[in-house]
Amino acid sequence: MSSVDIFRWRDWTSPVPPVSREVLTSQPVDEADAGRPPLLFVAGYAHGAWAFAEKWLEHAAGRGYPAYAMSLRGHGESGSAPKTTLRAYTHDVVQVAARLPRQCVLIGHGVGGLAVAQALARYPARAGVLVAPVIGGLRLVGTALVHNPFGTLPALVGAPVRLSRRQLFGRELTVGEARDYTNRLGDPDAPRVVFQLARRHRPPRPVANAPVLVVGSPDDKVVPRASLEWVARHYGGAPLLFPGMGHDLMLDARWAEPIDAILDWLEKL
Repeated sequence: MSSVDIFRWRDWTSPVPPVSREVLTSQPVDEADAGRPPLLFVAGYAHGAWAFAEKWLEHAAGRGYPAYAMSLRGHGESGSAPKTTLRAYTHDVVQVAARLPRQCVLIGHGVGGLAVAQALARYPARAGVLVAPVIGGLRLVGTALVHNPFGTLPALVGAPVRLSRRQLFGRELTVGEARDYTNRLGDPDAPRVVFQLARRHRPPRPVANAPVLVVGSPDDKVVPRASLEWVARHYGGAPLLFPGMGHDLMLDARWAEPIDAILDWLEKL
């Protein structure tokens, strides 16, 4: 590890502005499971902690894990932060994780997955899980333009990206449910983040080589399969794929399958 990694000169010279952060939680009832590591779910672009509180948070607690879900700045009920950057998102994840009662597992979705990938180089997590991680790059931009041109093109001039229900969900979820979830998406004021995502981000190595699992769907219309495979190879593995599901695995019709697979993986570590 270099002196740059240790001192993080930019954090000293240009500190990230503080904001209030929304954190929701669901705790296991069985005290016998108290030794399991906490899980910190990090919601992605336009999503808030609610996206995990709908299904995964309580389900994880039911399997004995203290479960927390956070909203990045400018999302959900967290404080607004104009001119925010990906570095600020990473800062949010590290700050919330450091305040949990024990060393936790970081689980990030979408852009939250990118924030988790960056945070793993700064926070000694028990493990990391990247769910449909938005690592960026021209392939990501091309996929967005193909599947959602009218929601993506305005972002080229600084407007927010408008995600569509056809990008986020598979065909098994009812139109009514998909529409309701899509209507709950926020409107983050983060044009710098959108521009930063045009560049592919190579995740740094996790502290103490924490194991990392990549989860996604080959039918994701936000993150192409090639990106999932590239990220998984970076961590020395292959992605765990769930065909027929959309980008929002935690809200889709078969939402229980990915979270059970993630928890099974954690129990085998």
